[in-house]
Amino acid sequence: MAIGVIATITIKEGVNAEFEAEFAKLAEQVLANEEGCVFYALHRSQTDQQVYKVLEQYLSPEDLQAHGNTEYFKAANAVLAGMVAAAPEIETLDAV
Repeated sequence: MAIGVIATITIKEGVNAEFEAEFAKLAEQVLANEEGCVFYALHRSQTDQQVYKVLEQYLSPEDLQAHGNTEYFKAANAVLAGMVAAAPEIETLDAV
């Protein structure tokens, strides 16, 4: 069963361009290397420019778990962590 994720990330003031550039590098690696990832896309809020949503879908829970265990995901998180204002909120969804 496919599984979806909505990750809400609030970033610090003044790092939008850097955050978006680093996330774009991560997204490129995810989409190029993870066959179980259907989509992985960053969206910025229209009402709060510091809030982003990552919309993700995987073919299975195992594919989501594999995503979090990749070296490039861990490396990107280490860089992005310095830009976030609070811990991300993660919502996991079952596809219907």
